[in-house]
Amino acid sequence: MSLEAIETVNKAENENKARKTTAEQEAKERIAQAEKNGLALLEQMRTQAAEESKRLLQEAEGRAEERCAKIREGTAQECEVLAGQAKAHMSEAVERIVGKVVKQ
Repeated sequence: MSLEAIETVNKAENENKARKTTAEQEAKERIAQAEKNGLALLEQMRTQAAEESKRLLQEAEGRAEERCAKIREGTAQECEVLAGQAKAHMSEAVERIVGKVVKQ
């Protein structure tokens, strides 16, 4: 083989090595960038999930507070009715108690 042919082969081999090294470096950079993008997306999803969770909790607390208010209102009305009934029967109850005490 002539010196010129050997030099051509060596040059081709060196160019191939350089291309391979460049390709490997680009692949590493792409992998690193993909990992970085994946981690950023994961963090974004976590943040969105936390915000959604907080929003849902606030909605549930609001509904619970409304329900508690309705229950309190209903209970207050029932108490008023019971108190009214108790007052209506108070004189009768006093008469019975006094009657039983006096009879003894």
